Amino acid sequence: MAKLELATAAITAYEVMDLYGTLESLGVEIWIDGGWGVDALLGEQSRLHKDLDITIQQKDLPKLRELLRKRGYKDIQVEHARDWNFVLGDEHGREIDVHVIVLDSQGDGIYGPPERGEKYPAASLMGSGLIDGKTVKCISPEWMVKFHSGYELKEQDFQDVSALCRKFGMDLPSEYERFRESS
Repeated sequence: MAKLELATAAITAYEVMDLYGTLESLGVEIWIDGGWGVDALLGEQSRLHKDLDITIQQKDLPKLRELLRKRGYKDIQVEHARDWNFVLGDEHGREIDVHVIVLDSQGDGIYGPPERGEKYPAASLMGSGLIDGKTVKCISPEWMVKFHSGYELKEQDFQDVSALCRKFGMDLPSEYERFRESS
C-alpha cells in the first residue's frame, strides 16, 4: 500500500487506536463506524480520514465526553446534531462523529427516540476488523454496506462500498450502479 500523506486535520490510525484503547481501559465499549470502520473491515487504511465515526452506548457518554474534553475536543455546531448524533472537534480540525445507542433486550442498539424506529440491529454490532494491526469492534460488513444508503451518495461512498462488496463477496447495491456507468 502506498504511504499516505498526512493532512493537518487527519485522524491517524495511531490516534484511533489510542482513543479505542483508552476507552477500553475505562470499560467503555465502542464500535468503529464510517470510513475508519470500512478501513478496519478491509484491514488497511485506504485514505485519509478527517473524522472518526464511533457508535457508543448512552450510559458511557459521560466517560467519553470527559476523556475528549481533556484532549481538547468540544461540541461542534452541525445541522444534523441531536442528542443521539453529534460531533466533537479539536483545534486541529479533527472530528469525532458520535452515534449514541441504547441496547435493548435483543441486543439491538436503539438509535434516537424509540418511536423513530431507527436502530443498529444486533447483527450490525458483531463486526471486527483491524486498524494498525490491532483488532477492533466495528459495524459488520453487511450492515456497513446497508448503512451507506438512503442519502446523497458520493464517489467516496462508491469506493468504500465497492471495496467491501469485493472483499466480502457481496453484490453492489443497485443505487451504486450509476457510479459504474459514469466511470
